[in-house]
Amino acid sequence: MEKRILILNTGGTLASVTYKTGLAPGMPSEVILRELSPVSRGIEVEIEDFCERDSANITPKDWASLAKRIDEAHEQYHGIVVIHGTDTMAYTASMLSFMLLNIDIPIVFTGSQLSLSDPIADAMENCRLAFRMAVSGAPGVFVAFNRKVILGCRASKVRALSFDAFESINYPEIATVSSLGMTVHRELLPVKKDLYQCRNTYSNYVRFFKLYPGMPASLISPEALGACKGVFLESFGLGGIPFMEEDLVTPIRTLVERGIAVLVGTQCRYEGSNLTVYETGRKALDAGVIEAFDMTSEAALTKLMWVLGQTSALKKVREYFSMSLCNEVTLPKP
Repeated sequence: MEKRILILNTGGTLASVTYKTGLAPGMPSEVILRELSPVSRGIEVEIEDFCERDSANITPKDWASLAKRIDEAHEQYHGIVVIHGTDTMAYTASMLSFMLLNIDIPIVFTGSQLSLSDPIADAMENCRLAFRMAVSGAPGVFVAFNRKVILGCRASKVRALSFDAFESINYPEIATVSSLGMTVHRELLPVKKDLYQCRNTYSNYVRFFKLYPGMPASLISPEALGACKGVFLESFGLGGIPFMEEDLVTPIRTLVERGIAVLVGTQCRYEGSNLTVYETGRKALDAGVIEAFDMTSEAALTKLMWVLGQTSALKKVREYFSMSLCNEVTLPKP
């Protein structure tokens, strides 16, 4: 019996055609399905147009709608493949890792750096891998790209032009391809901690700042942030926050006292933060920040948005960030 998968097409480069205004999504779904038939042998494939967008135009509302559509369809298929533009794929895959927590089938994001219509495109190989991962029986949310499968909440786009656009950050690849075929490292899959339930509520009343030397403290004052419920700060090195001339620690303390979640990570892509090492980190901890440790920026921001959609109580927000929900973070050992 053939396994069944559903392709949800959101657009992106894979489905793009050339217009006078530039490259943009517009390839009909029946053309996509026909072009991909050589890499779907032995699998029953259906396709559905979810939207037709460059991923730069994907919004949190789309994340919530996509999670809802996957929730509606997941019991009818062995796996679901989402065709998505590469620019914001890591954000979408991260957010859906939380919205679809504990889902029991593979949800696999893929796309390409060249349109499917290009004879040397990477689209066919990426979809070949995505289809195989979708029928692997490995539950979770993943990104399949350039012959490797990455946990959705650990993926990050690191190259703008190369076919090797994505890397798994601070976590091994879930599956790899060699002359022996595709190997799924099941010991790396998230452990199901609860019953599956689609939880696609979120808050986009968040701010994201990448610190820079001399950044004015007024930028993160309560007055400047308005109705903001959470702030994510990408700090220096292991998590340094300046506290001298441009003192950011004092406004952070004020934000926390007012019940606003302040999440602190590092600008360094690899190895994560450790706010306990330097004075600049310890002062931030004393002010009440929540540490992001080795989460990707995409996962840290989307987890903050998702958690704030579940609760606005700072104590509860801290509890969520004290847990690894889907292997999105490596927490220090007690």
